[in-house]
Amino acid sequence: MGARCSKFSFCWFHSHLKPSVLESSDQENGEKNERKLWPSFGEFSLEQLKTATNGFSSENIVSEHGEKAPNVVYKAKLDNGQWIAIKRFNKFAWPDSRQFLEEAKQVGSLRSERLANLIGYCYEGEERLLVAEFMPHETLAKHLFHWEAQPMKWAMRLRVAFYLAQALEYCTSKGRGLYHDLNAYRILFDQDGNPRLSCFGLMKNSRDGKSYSTNLAFTPPEYLRTGRVTPESVVYSFGTLLLDLLSGKHIPPSHALDLIRGKNFLMLMDSALEGHFSKDDGTELVRLASRCLQYEARERPNAKSLVTSLMSLQKETEVPSYVLMGLRQETASSTKQLSLTPFGEACLRLDLTAIHEILEKTGYKDDEGIANELSFQLWTSQMQETLNLKKHGDTAFRAKDFVTAIDCYTQFIEGGTMVSPTVYARRCLSYLMNDMAQEALGDAMQAQVVSPEWPTALYLQAACLFSLGMENDAQETLKDGTNMEARKNKN
Repeated sequence: MGARCSKFSFCWFHSHLKPSVLESSDQENGEKNERKLWPSFGEFSLEQLKTATNGFSSENIVSEHGEKAPNVVYKAKLDNGQWIAIKRFNKFAWPDSRQFLEEAKQVGSLRSERLANLIGYCYEGEERLLVAEFMPHETLAKHLFHWEAQPMKWAMRLRVAFYLAQALEYCTSKGRGLYHDLNAYRILFDQDGNPRLSCFGLMKNSRDGKSYSTNLAFTPPEYLRTGRVTPESVVYSFGTLLLDLLSGKHIPPSHALDLIRGKNFLMLMDSALEGHFSKDDGTELVRLASRCLQYEARERPNAKSLVTSLMSLQKETEVPSYVLMGLRQETASSTKQLSLTPFGEACLRLDLTAIHEILEKTGYKDDEGIANELSFQLWTSQMQETLNLKKHGDTAFRAKDFVTAIDCYTQFIEGGTMVSPTVYARRCLSYLMNDMAQEALGDAMQAQVVSPEWPTALYLQAACLFSLGMENDAQETLKDGTNMEARKNKN
């Protein structure tokens, strides 16, 4: 078991951090993603899509504009269990089915980690439908303007801008530099919490409405003059998105530019970010937004220079997006196939309340057989004090006063009179309750050193690793704990 414990040494911990976001640039898309099994592009029947949406039920509509919008997006599930997004155009759109098919195939040939990729189409009679990968964690608009649990962190806002710039550069490199009505509803979050650009906006505008359905205050000046979208128009819209990310609101560019020119850009900043970003970073992002919003299209940067500018601003690059977003990541199939115990399930869900209930119910029965050799002198002089510390710690733990529990258990451990894996387990959970996952992992490891065949120690290590965003390692450890418990129960 020594090798198992040493796996979680601090040098291991730092060398196994998730790769930096800077390493995942889609400019290497060709080489990098040949290894990834992308969904293939193909034709769906209308019957398939009807079944998948329960007859295009209004309950399955996920687009913010609702049923009256000319183009409606549905969440749907195929017979094989795969979730998809379906965009259904109104019957007057795309009268020429050949043009629709040609456009769909061109957009369907794109494959990028920065896109919610197009995986199919359907055209039967007057029906025109597009099918894309489903993104389970909703839109940027939801997380930025209508958040409930927490405002979007500064590091995540910078990542959204960077990944979006990479998406636009990738599309431009593939000859699809035009994007229609780029806005916060077009950016979606995948199962890992990574932002992706919806592929639907890459389709040429059809007859059912204008390219820019948003308020005219946000429309590129040249579009108002000519009615045509250009790559520079897309950069202008990118500038409005930078303002959204900076302010947490949908501010008209003219108002924002007045504040910037008056050197009042700090008034732009989202008050929820106060104290969480450097003034230099804020200044740099404001400068980039104002360059994108230049009245003359030729004075705006191109997608490639946007990527370069934003790369140097990235923060917390080793932290996965779902951790920054406060989301629970989808679990790997290997973990789903395990027959988890209630303790394993609680650790998988990172349900700290359930873990607390289990540890409280189990008590100290797993400490039986732990050798604590004490001299008579130690017994008489220190034992009562040691037992009192543990008793006070247990009382605080039961009452969910985890700060006091940490203090009492720490004094018990540092006294060195007795060794208890259960005390390490209880202090581990107390640390997790106080957002101290690194310290919690140390205690879970120490519990295993004291009691190598104790599944609880592995379960708690898994919970700590989930909390640190180390999903794969957490799942492996959860598997080890489950197998160890199964072996113990068999004997």
